[in-house]
Amino acid sequence: MNVIMDYKKYIAEKINVDGVTTAEIEAAIALPPNTEMGDYALPCFRFAKVMRKSPMAIAQELAATVKPDGVIAEASALNGYLNIKIDKAGLAKSTLEEIAQTGASYGSSETGNGKTVCIDYSSVNIAKPFHIGHLSTTVLGGALYKIYNFLGYNVVGINHLGDYGTQFGKLICAYKHWGDKEEVEKGGIHAVNDLYVRFNNEATEEMQAEAREYFRLIESGDKEANEIFEWFKSLTLAYVNKIYERLGVKFDSYNGERFYSDKMQPVLDELEEKGLLKTSEGAKIVDLEEFGMPPCLILRSDGASLYATRDLAAAYYRKNTYDFYKCLYVVAYQQNLHFSQIFKVLELLGKDWAKDMVHVAYGMVSLEDGAMSTRNGRVVWLEDVIERCVEKAYAVINDKNPALENKREIAEKVGVGSVIFGALYNNKIKDITFSYDKVLSFEGETGVYCQYTCARANSVLQKAVGIDYSKYEIPALQPQEYEVVKALAAFPDAVVDAAEKYEPSIIARYAVDLSQKFNKFYFDCKILTAEDGARNFRIALTEATKQTLTNALGLLGIGVPEKM
Repeated sequence: MNVIMDYKKYIAEKINVDGVTTAEIEAAIALPPNTEMGDYALPCFRFAKVMRKSPMAIAQELAATVKPDGVIAEASALNGYLNIKIDKAGLAKSTLEEIAQTGASYGSSETGNGKTVCIDYSSVNIAKPFHIGHLSTTVLGGALYKIYNFLGYNVVGINHLGDYGTQFGKLICAYKHWGDKEEVEKGGIHAVNDLYVRFNNEATEEMQAEAREYFRLIESGDKEANEIFEWFKSLTLAYVNKIYERLGVKFDSYNGERFYSDKMQPVLDELEEKGLLKTSEGAKIVDLEEFGMPPCLILRSDGASLYATRDLAAAYYRKNTYDFYKCLYVVAYQQNLHFSQIFKVLELLGKDWAKDMVHVAYGMVSLEDGAMSTRNGRVVWLEDVIERCVEKAYAVINDKNPALENKREIAEKVGVGSVIFGALYNNKIKDITFSYDKVLSFEGETGVYCQYTCARANSVLQKAVGIDYSKYEIPALQPQEYEVVKALAAFPDAVVDAAEKYEPSIIARYAVDLSQKFNKFYFDCKILTAEDGARNFRIALTEATKQTLTNALGLLGIGVPEKM
């Protein structure tokens, strides 16, 4: 049962508009900003043309037909809106019962019904450490993975490794000239990156030629060159998997660019057969001028493939392998044109599934001092950002609650959670300026605030041990209580909305909203010392809040400490 959608459906079935389906009415019902007017509102403007009446007249007519019935308490019309008030006690009862029955699965559904969603995210580059610019794609993709899985989809997380290109020839050349196996093993990915930076700064023309030859050897299957490359790859994956583990991010496939090297020819053949492949200055292109885009470059004049070639081959492979319902690409907005071209080429090839491919674009991340990754080694490593947040979280927790047990474990959840929440709270397309102090604040719109709210609720529940609060009557609800009830009921809808809009920030903002409403209730209403009739209900409301907040934060990849 999805509480809020069930109420919408119930209301929609009580409303009859000629020429408009119940499903369309249900979809139009919204939550009004002014809750004094009603719990739900139906804008009647869209019905004016069908009914040949003003929206105000339609709203008044509909209000007269919707009668109180134990679920609907009142219907009224105002300024072209039909406002519905529902039975508060009924909503509280059904919501708390459902949360108690479903627990960690509250808000989940079988909407996906086993349909497959592929999500391409993080896409780490072999032999390069994570810098802060990789944060958004990693946690955004990780959250979408959890959200779609929660809604019953079969999700395939794909780490499209950057493991193809001349830079690997440069790395092997640098290693041959300056590298030491023992030192590189000890230094890991950072030692490999130092070699790459040194090559870019010091390589001679002769070394540049060597590097090109090493790349050719990798492509031709040379044993030694490929052994060194695979070693670099293993060092990279060992490094990034530690970060993924901390962030709660997982993948089902690590097929990168190199994997598609032998899968491009069928795509090229089909482009040729359908007359889409043109020659321009020796290169092979697909002309997209009539669609307002520059040509999509498929092969360079020397016959070398490009990102587009490999991405087209990857799209074919994913459709053939997974028969996806949706294929999402969580990649920065700088690649808008690239994906528009890829999707248009697939459409021109007659692939009806091109419409199911989505570029989930996001903004850039920088620190307050403006430091960003550069080729010269001036970088802000993601693991350093995470570690700094964990250490700052430990210092804050130690200051606030020095006697707290397991402070290191709690600091890990708080610090890592603050990094994730800081990247996901704003609309994904916005650029983010990351502030350590802001994301670790116990006040305001932060992950720490939400985690602390859970800990506060848990403290109440621990003090309630021994009280049988499973049986309660719904009292005459105080405004603060009802605001929490409505927020709890809205969670399933928020999850669906986040999936449909590819926007985990909807859940992050939901968590803040629920936290704010619960804290107002916590401060304004007695809980453990309330009269028995209200006490049990309020304890149950506290438990439902803790469970729902835990579920919401979990979908973002954020853990919840029992105490803080």
